[in-house]
Amino acid sequence: MSVAEQMAVIKRGAVEVLIEKELEEKLEKSLKSGVPLKIKAGFDPTAPDLHLGHTVLIHKLRQFQQLGHEINFLIGDFTGMIGDPTGKSETRKVLTREDVLRNAETYKHQVFKILDPDKTKVVFNSTWLNELGSGGMIALASKYTVARMLERDDFHKRFTGQQPIAIHEFLYPLVQGYDSVALRSDVELGGTDQKFNLLMGRELQREWGQPPQCILTMPLLEGLDGVNKMSKSLGNYIGITEAPDEIFGKVMSISDELMVRYYELLSDMPLSELEKLKSGLKDKSVHPMAAKKALGREIVSRFHGTGAGEAAEENFVKRFKENEIPDEMPQVSFSLADGTVLLARAMTEAGLTKSNGEGKRNIEGGGVKLNGEKVSNVNLELAAAGEYIVQIGKRRFARIVVS
Repeated sequence: MSVAEQMAVIKRGAVEVLIEKELEEKLEKSLKSGVPLKIKAGFDPTAPDLHLGHTVLIHKLRQFQQLGHEINFLIGDFTGMIGDPTGKSETRKVLTREDVLRNAETYKHQVFKILDPDKTKVVFNSTWLNELGSGGMIALASKYTVARMLERDDFHKRFTGQQPIAIHEFLYPLVQGYDSVALRSDVELGGTDQKFNLLMGRELQREWGQPPQCILTMPLLEGLDGVNKMSKSLGNYIGITEAPDEIFGKVMSISDELMVRYYELLSDMPLSELEKLKSGLKDKSVHPMAAKKALGREIVSRFHGTGAGEAAEENFVKRFKENEIPDEMPQVSFSLADGTVLLARAMTEAGLTKSNGEGKRNIEGGGVKLNGEKVSNVNLELAAAGEYIVQIGKRRFARIVVS
């Protein structure tokens, strides 16, 4: 591909490229010399399983891989024991080496559902950071000032709010930046929340006489609620090791607007086809349900193999056809910020019943289903974000969106 064609792929879904002109020059040099660029993204193995939010960066690495560049998938077994302070209001719990190594093994297995294992270098930053020793760590710490560290938003907030900042937390951006020196990286990828750490790599590479890396920041993927960052603690996630039917069902529950974002950040759909999809959704020549099913098939097949997506779709269609669920139905939205949602109340606000009491009587009589399952608790509350299909009898349906 030409530099312009590569840039179009690289910038797909990206928030920022720093510095764009420098990246174009690096790509031009790579084309002329035939030497691929070194692309780096680091992942601290702080939890055993990955969800779709984590895969936004991995999917971008795959795109660089398909462009012919060298991929360094960096597992932060050293930095994972420090704990990334990004966005944290308090010091993170320090993980043991055993915790980190156990989680790292699951990462190695899971990322190759996306990346080509034969073209991926898996590296551990303990390889070079352990060799630094105390003298090397002191020399590294001398490259940056406390005042500059306190310019970082989360450190600044904690300092002015008189919240403790442990000394080892200042080391985190320094050692992440040193990873770029050790790998001589040309490009580093990270989420928008990682910009400070990514820029540190540029500065340290200059200190070591290396050309500074370019930076590509990617957005933080919203979870099923379409509002908050995808997170297991919020329950709005799609885990890549979940069962095919579970993944497909969760994809089908997202909003039409969020579906387009997932296509942009997670799908292999070519850019030209993506633009056609957006236009088709806008002029209604493409039905959102059909587009969502195609996305569900692609994501399920990626993590469970060829044919798994089609099988999950068949199970989904069969389950919902049996309940005769229509594509179009009334919709009502609630926010968990206002507290949990009483199902009987949601049914009333959706126009299915005239009062909460009527809703409860319908539940008591066994005539209400939620996501295809009969409800027996008249005081059932919806306490998790997501989309719910409520059914009264055979013909009355409504969609409840909780965020």
